[in-house]
Amino acid sequence: MHGMSKMDRIRIGVGGWTYEPWRDNFFPKGLPHNQELAYASRQLTAIEVNGTYYSTFKPPTFAKWRDETPDGFVFSLKANRFATNRRELASAGESIQRFVDSGIVELGEKLGPIVWQFMPTKQFDPADFEAFLALLPAQVDGRKLHHVLDVRHASFESPTYLDLARRYRCTTVHADSEKFPAIADAQTDLAYMRLMRSSADCATGYPTEVLAQWAQAAHTWTAQAPTREVFIFFINGAKERAPAAAQELIKLLA
Repeated sequence: MHGMSKMDRIRIGVGGWTYEPWRDNFFPKGLPHNQELAYASRQLTAIEVNGTYYSTFKPPTFAKWRDETPDGFVFSLKANRFATNRRELASAGESIQRFVDSGIVELGEKLGPIVWQFMPTKQFDPADFEAFLALLPAQVDGRKLHHVLDVRHASFESPTYLDLARRYRCTTVHADSEKFPAIADAQTDLAYMRLMRSSADCATGYPTEVLAQWAQAAHTWTAQAPTREVFIFFINGAKERAPAAAQELIKLLA
């Protein structure tokens, strides 16, 4: 994640790479399942990994992902839910460390943002949330970490929360969704979008004119400073359309 060309600072992708319906409309027919990551990573520029939220992987797995994907590709990793899915966030230290030390550093240059996703019912408690942010390590084995907070309760739509996130150099997810708040923070270098309104009856998930608006927003964002980056993931909604939406947006940005 360095000062690279403009396209290197705009990452477009989907959540995961193992999804049954994609075998009919995204992956070539008959592609062996163990080649799906290699294929997907050559059509997209990033993938948000959901598996790391549910289970713990070992260093060789991260090394394998690194080796199967092309140069310049980036993984965004959802941190393990044991860290975030708890009543008292201040006690998450051990879970946070266990995740950060699980071998993610094996991804090397391909290690993108770490996403800490909270339950939709999790409300903003300033003291407890700050205690959690204070536990997030700035780096692992000398590699800088970029922390992204996926907060999904309306109580986070507050200046107090945003000030806190900024103070700890964290980015907040901007969700395009009927269910979750769309929190925008114009003061960070990293913008992280999760677009959740893909519709099954649109071949590209989102109408092209809507994708064109996201493309414009991404250009505007990165144009403001050479350090600015944006990640846009097509997640949920009509998930079978996600790869087509991502590919269309990549085309529009080219």
